Amino acid sequence: MSASASPAPLAIDAIGDADVAKVVALWQRCGLTRPWNDPHADIALARRRDNSTVLIGRDAGTIVATVMVGHDGHRGWVYYVAVDPDGRKRGHGRVMMAAAEDWLRAAGIAKLQLLVRRENSQANAFYQSLGFEESTSVMFQKWLDGRDTTPSN
Repeated sequence: MSASASPAPLAIDAIGDADVAKVVALWQRCGLTRPWNDPHADIALARRRDNSTVLIGRDAGTIVATVMVGHDGHRGWVYYVAVDPDGRKRGHGRVMMAAAEDWLRAAGIAKLQLLVRRENSQANAFYQSLGFEESTSVMFQKWLDGRDTTPSN
């Protein structure tokens, strides 16, 4: 997107029951799903409480972008930032991230964090263009259901 172009207008709203299958299909198309994470369960969990949601962006009624956003009362997090591969470079990702930031600000959250796989240079460049900085923190993980460590892919 050129510096003079403005983001395409999207209608932003929280996900509804009728949107779930279309959102999961978009996430799969964008390569965001992993075998060890059930996207339907992730959506259900995000919708279960007031501290998280899935925002969808529609262009002419079609879901073209998403972001899952939530907070722990101290820090905000985003996941599943997706833009339909056929609609990229139109500013939809920027619009969705701005919507997530607005949602967090409305909840009184002042810091936003996210995780990006190191090898995903395109995503890393996108977030840097939005003013994100690489953290000096190290992330640790542990599955609480006893399964083995997640594969590195």
